[in-house]
Amino acid sequence: MGVSAKICGLNTLESVATAVSGGACFVGFVFFPPSPRYVAPDEAAVLSRVVPQTVTTVGLFVDASDDVIAETLRTVSLDMLQLHGSESPDRVRELGDRFGLETMKAIKVESAADVEAASEYDESADWLLFDARAPKDMMGALPGGNAVTFDWYLLQGWSRERPWMLSGGLDADNVSEAASISGAAAVDVSSGVEDRPGSKNPRLIERFLDTVRAL
Repeated sequence: MGVSAKICGLNTLESVATAVSGGACFVGFVFFPPSPRYVAPDEAAVLSRVVPQTVTTVGLFVDASDDVIAETLRTVSLDMLQLHGSESPDRVRELGDRFGLETMKAIKVESAADVEAASEYDESADWLLFDARAPKDMMGALPGGNAVTFDWYLLQGWSRERPWMLSGGLDADNVSEAASISGAAAVDVSSGVEDRPGSKNPRLIERFLDTVRAL
């Protein structure tokens, strides 16, 4: 079985179409207003129309209220909620139950202890996503998409029933090594296929997906 890919932070029809045609299994829309990749729900609704049912649409939220998520879902159809804040296991379970969607909890990694702490979500999240914890002195750090990697060896031997993705500073040049070291069966990219934060480059998307497809 090969490695599947998620392209996150999509905000143009061209970038979504490129991700889909290139073989992405997941496409992500960011509903976190401070992010340069933010899309309003009505914009995401237009973008999602070119996504076939065989591709999973993911909405990224950061400590969002039920009302914010509900309002978003009234406008755009999503398959999965990506929870990229400080959501507790109970909160993740609550959101999955309320909205009837799969959930993916982002785990911010700096040390082995962070990886081990992910086991708290074994009974609540459908997916886990391991992302790099932003350095404390990083100016303008976001909850994700900071073009920062972490030590992929920390994930060697990680085995849980829940599927998981590797994220954090991935691009076409390092994704092969990252997947090989970590054992990831799914990878997530955002900043690594951009010319600048929030501006996806279709050629970089194609190159990333070509590289993943060859794994």
